[in-house]
Amino acid sequence: MKKTILLSTMMLILASYTVFAQDDENPLVISGSVDTYYKYDFSGENNSLTSFADDQNSFSLGMANIILSKEVGKASFVADLAFGPRADQSAPGPIQNLYVSYALSDVVSVTGGFMGTFVGYEVISPTGNFNYSTSYLFSNGPFQNGGLKVDFAFSDKFGLMVGLFNEFDSYSNTSGGFDFGTQIYVSPVDGWDAYINFVTSNDSGTEIDLTTTYQISDAFMLGLNAAQRTMGEFFDEDEGDGSNFTGIALYANYAFSDSFALGVRGETFEDKDGGVLSDVSSRVNSFTVSANIGSGPLKLIPEIRFDAADEDLFVDGEGDPTDSFAQFLVAAVFSF
Repeated sequence: MKKTILLSTMMLILASYTVFAQDDENPLVISGSVDTYYKYDFSGENNSLTSFADDQNSFSLGMANIILSKEVGKASFVADLAFGPRADQSAPGPIQNLYVSYALSDVVSVTGGFMGTFVGYEVISPTGNFNYSTSYLFSNGPFQNGGLKVDFAFSDKFGLMVGLFNEFDSYSNTSGGFDFGTQIYVSPVDGWDAYINFVTSNDSGTEIDLTTTYQISDAFMLGLNAAQRTMGEFFDEDEGDGSNFTGIALYANYAFSDSFALGVRGETFEDKDGGVLSDVSSRVNSFTVSANIGSGPLKLIPEIRFDAADEDLFVDGEGDPTDSFAQFLVAAVFSF
């Protein structure tokens, strides 16, 4: 059955390419990526509590994805299909993105479908992240939002998005209620971009998120992600229990040359009620150092990560509970 679905999907892609390739003025754009990695936790155990790259002492797969996009006049579409463990952990099926957009004017556009979330700093595809391993904030926020949104690009310095969405990471609405989401974009000075994100529903809870980057120079960039999530209705005195967290992550990347860059990520994450990381309330501090090596389509990412918690959330080499771990990985990411 799975082979039949995959074959049908690839035939549809090929047929679409044959039709759209005939339009020279608006060609079909094909892009994508492939990634793989090796990871070793120095305890000898798998201590990963974040998304993806969770195999221990193994040469493992990330994902392969292919993205089709096309613009015709004011209309456009994006179709993103992905396969592999990274894709399986981030979406209910092989579709990562599938949406259509229409520009009503130079200021207003409407988009409907299944879209990568507007919340957070990191993204699912490793081509969009400096670090290969992911943050606690990313791992516990939404991955995708399916629904309808309206974007207002008032200027290069200010924008607004409002939308209605299904519950997090869902192709369809099974709960009967919708998430409300909004994003405010501001750019106070050249090189500084900031996004204030808000999404709420009775089923998915409420998350408030700030994402900002500042390109200080051509080589040096700083980034920040801060978020809080609570269950229950927004402004409800009873916030509910479980899945409540707060956290902040800081990023600093420096490009020493076109083929070598070094970046660090420092994060503190609090599981406020014990429902995110374990069954007890806890706080984790994480520090990650990554290098990006390569100037062409192939990028190597060697990485060292150290996490320490105020509770025994991990296990040591003897299989006993411990409050910290250290790991090394190296990933290969090819984009086209």
